[in-house]
Amino acid sequence: MDGIFNINKPPGSTSFSMVSLVRRLSRQRRVGHAGTLDPIAGGVLPVCLGKGTRVVEFLLEESKAYRAHIELGRSTDSHDASGKITAEADCSSVSRQQIEQALNSFRGEIQQTPPMYSALKYNGQRLYHLAREGITVERQSRPATIYKLELIEFQPPEVVLEVECSRGTYIRSLAQDLGQLLGCGAHIKELYRLKYGSFDIKDAVSPAGLEEAFDNNDWQRLLYPIDYVLNHWSSVVVDEDQERLIRHGSSVIIEDDKPEKRCRAYNQDGCFLAVLYYDDESGRWQPQKVFA
Repeated sequence: MDGIFNINKPPGSTSFSMVSLVRRLSRQRRVGHAGTLDPIAGGVLPVCLGKGTRVVEFLLEESKAYRAHIELGRSTDSHDASGKITAEADCSSVSRQQIEQALNSFRGEIQQTPPMYSALKYNGQRLYHLAREGITVERQSRPATIYKLELIEFQPPEVVLEVECSRGTYIRSLAQDLGQLLGCGAHIKELYRLKYGSFDIKDAVSPAGLEEAFDNNDWQRLLYPIDYVLNHWSSVVVDEDQERLIRHGSSVIIEDDKPEKRCRAYNQDGCFLAVLYYDDESGRWQPQKVFA
């Protein structure tokens, strides 16, 4: 049972509870999720099983898309609706044009300060543990990339945005920074992840749907193959001698002009064999992860 489930996590549940559900249904111990969703957030949560857990690091590199419902005029300590209110301001004068203009400041390469309510570590402790104890520490700003940022709806005091962004982007910080720029404060009211790499919310299964699939013993139709998350990479088919070398962790020469630094390798039977990376010094392809 190796692969990935695309689960539509309901708001109010934790990402770990989805892992626990899959672990219970599949009776697999090797289960993990890629990219934590806050309890307040819902949407796409890839949950990997067996050898599927070995591609989590590649999945984490992928871009994500969100729909964010932001409430103007109220700031919270967590930058979302679950936190304590820290400030309130009149936002009745904020116009759609002002919002559109403010959004220009967040497109492209930006710097963000991670919120205290995040999973980053400070001296070995998660920031959210410190935040719950009322402790605030200094955080260094980090680069993030906003590929797409659109104002979908504005019904004061609520702003609805769609965001496509890079790894390490905090939508809660985006809402907080937008509120500060508009001079009235803001926080995330609702948040949904619409896409994560190749996974789309339109194809995601609910926890109830996943349970039903296991009850009916047709869960296989919901399990994506391991290499699904790598489909945008180049691929090569190796011969039997190359396959033998790759299985033993040895590098191979592939007579193919591949500009990418990594590729998917398949054997003659079409089975996903390994992730290879190109070593410039030796001019050979080295196995990074072998799956067969």
